Amino acid sequence: MTAMLQLTSAAFEPGASIPSILTCEGKDLSPPLAWSGVPPASKTLALIIDDPDAPDPAAPRMTWVHWVLYNIPADVTRLDQGASRQPLPPGTLQGRNDWKRAGYGGPCPPVGRHRYFHKLYALDVVLPDLALPTKDRLLQAMTGHILAHAELIGTYEKVR
Repeated sequence: MTAMLQLTSAAFEPGASIPSILTCEGKDLSPPLAWSGVPPASKTLALIIDDPDAPDPAAPRMTWVHWVLYNIPADVTRLDQGASRQPLPPGTLQGRNDWKRAGYGGPCPPVGRHRYFHKLYALDVVLPDLALPTKDRLLQAMTGHILAHAELIGTYEKVR
């Protein structure tokens, strides 16, 4: 039996609230993430964190991208809290988030409780340097190379 790719966080349980230290109301640190079950044929991993509830969960109009990483070495099994502010694993490249910059931007919903999707992809290829790709450009480059996918959802609502 083949292990399935799994993504977890020591900071929050699936479907639970994301701690404020990881948000714009805290220190805006990237979440601690760990994974297992990476397929043996994997060459790299990619991570996308986004919010499909922007700007208002009652009337979402877009998916807001918080972090884009790719070419994470396949033998890496975690990113520590605040990894976005430390040197990333060798070879790891970042894309552009919806603040138009590289790096992590934490949850900062203007209204309501939003869902934050942490999506990990196992790829059978090392992607070329895509020069700060958007989420859509990275997904396009990954087409036909995804061996497995895992997802972790956390929620957040600003303290008013």
